[in-house]
Amino acid sequence: MAVVDDDADVRVALMRLISSAGFATETFASGAEFMKSLSDSSPECLVLDLHMPEVSGFEVQQLLHERHVEMPVVIITGRDTAESRSRALGLGARAYLAKPVDGDSLLQAISTALCDQEASRER
Repeated sequence: MAVVDDDADVRVALMRLISSAGFATETFASGAEFMKSLSDSSPECLVLDLHMPEVSGFEVQQLLHERHVEMPVVIITGRDTAESRSRALGLGARAYLAKPVDGDSLLQAISTALCDQEASRER
């Protein structure tokens, strides 16, 4: 599991929440840092903030698509707009949640995304 968010407090809170559900979790402060990490490993799911400096969540989604990296993405954002939601889901996000994120909703979104990913692999 990977968490990408430029806000350190959010990263720590999300890591604690996701780890408490039994997932090994890595955190990244930027989209660029996360993309560099993919040469070493590929997480089973990505929790991704949309609005970050340098490489946005939208750009991370596009790069994953261009590199044919198959991993479910759960979007979290503090700037929820219909346009952002449409764009993120159009780029393949499995879920889109507005901050502050409800912990149970996030864990459910991750679980659903992982189940959907597994089902698509079995087809």
